[in-house]
Amino acid sequence: MMPSPTRVRNLLFIVVVAVALAATSAPASAKPSAASGAGATLNAAGVTIWYEVRHGGAKTPPLVVLNGGPGFDHNYLLLSDAWDKLAAHRSVVLYDQRGTGRSGELKPGQSCTLADQVADLEALRAKLGVERLDLLGHSWGGFLAMAYAVRYPQHVAHIVLCDSSAAKWSDTDDIVKYLFPEATERRDQFDFLVAVGDAAAGGAAVKEYLSMLFVSSRKRDEFLAAANQLHFNRAVNEAINSDVGHVDMGPMLGRLKMPVLVITGRFDANVAPSTAWKLHKAIPGSRFEVFEQSGHLPFFEEPDAFVRSIERFLQ
Repeated sequence: MMPSPTRVRNLLFIVVVAVALAATSAPASAKPSAASGAGATLNAAGVTIWYEVRHGGAKTPPLVVLNGGPGFDHNYLLLSDAWDKLAAHRSVVLYDQRGTGRSGELKPGQSCTLADQVADLEALRAKLGVERLDLLGHSWGGFLAMAYAVRYPQHVAHIVLCDSSAAKWSDTDDIVKYLFPEATERRDQFDFLVAVGDAAAGGAAVKEYLSMLFVSSRKRDEFLAAANQLHFNRAVNEAINSDVGHVDMGPMLGRLKMPVLVITGRFDANVAPSTAWKLHKAIPGSRFEVFEQSGHLPFFEEPDAFVRSIERFLQ
């Protein structure tokens, strides 16, 4: 039964009040991670992939972090020092997915599909010279982590799905338009300007999107102040969105036998916690954890709790 308009208004009021209360007691801000060094590259079917290994000891398997987007590079992750803290005890691998960041632009005719991204990650594993990986996928990166684990289960030790997209792309619960109607409208206007040839509007559209990811307005402003360091490739975003629009991994999730941790920010409007809960219920034996003072980026809004959770799971 559809809820009445009054009930919907009441529910949204409760969400807004809860967000306000959470923001008043927000944890300490994240410090930025160390900037990426020169890193290294590998060739994956004619595409150059850049990666960096942050060493913290001899523990294997390494933790490979799959950033979100699609279309962003790894730089937004570096606004939190969570990765350096994790690298104090294990190797942490950051990389730029094909067509983004230091991996460079795709050449004419080169494809950018989910299958390509899975193959690139397998090429990275081989280049690292390890039999198994721990995977941490954020947002779209969670979708990629699940796809890789279904294709190569023998090479995955653990999976962390952090505010991950749904197993069926179109089933991802996105409620930003209900909570941030004004920012959503501005973003849509900038997207239209991009569509009619105003490339400069792209950066403004990305900033509007980023502004809707946080509980704490203070942390939102800190993140946005550094947003000029972030890189977004719209062509990659459109290519991946077009490809995965028909993909449904739901029937395959029962095959994931490795330990899986599903985490979500309580107030994630971009990928609502209902999405994480459905993934948890679909993956046998998975763990579920909520970060009560976070939106879409718990590693930025609750970095210490985030690190403790990941370390506890991977031990």
